[in-house]
Amino acid sequence: MYFFNGTAYAGKSTLVKRLAEKYGGIACEENYHDALLPQLDPAFFPCLTYTRDLKDWRDFIRRTPDEYEAWVKGVSRECETLELQILDGLRSQGKKVFVDTNISLDTLKKIADENHVLIMLAPPETSVNRFFDRPDREKQFLYRLLMAEDDPQAAMENFRRCLERINSPAAYDAFLHSGFPVLLRDGARSAGDTLALAEKLLGLQP
Repeated sequence: MYFFNGTAYAGKSTLVKRLAEKYGGIACEENYHDALLPQLDPAFFPCLTYTRDLKDWRDFIRRTPDEYEAWVKGVSRECETLELQILDGLRSQGKKVFVDTNISLDTLKKIADENHVLIMLAPPETSVNRFFDRPDREKQFLYRLLMAEDDPQAAMENFRRCLERINSPAAYDAFLHSGFPVLLRDGARSAGDTLALAEKLLGLQP
């Protein structure tokens, strides 16, 4: 199994998909654990079921940075539990598994070899400034909600502060100095070059 962690907009999802295609492996792409979401008990997975059971999405965008950060960290912890369950079931399939993961650095150090983890990083400001650039249905839905607030500018500024909190320089540095191989985003680098670099860092052979 090969794990890809790091910051948003670093190219993890694309790389996981391309490696799985090239090596005839299994791609566990972003949020692959969502397959288990319908059956989750909110008593045990309060953060993951928060959005599933949310009645008014305006409550989502109106949270403070403290509330948003606590929720994101909670989601990551709960995702890790689900991911470990799913991945345990894939071990017997005899294929390479490439995982866009929420599993924490501490846990990865316990379950994975050093050269089976790749940290992919984009500058912290990229994750904030480009949040609404993607055509993802969910992101565009949130954008419309923000623009529908009584004071859209204030609503957007609050949401930006939430994003800045979870994409802080401290979080970036924790990934950067984790001890795992690191691949920094480079807009001038081709997709093929990124793939080749990842293969080299992970010791993969075509």
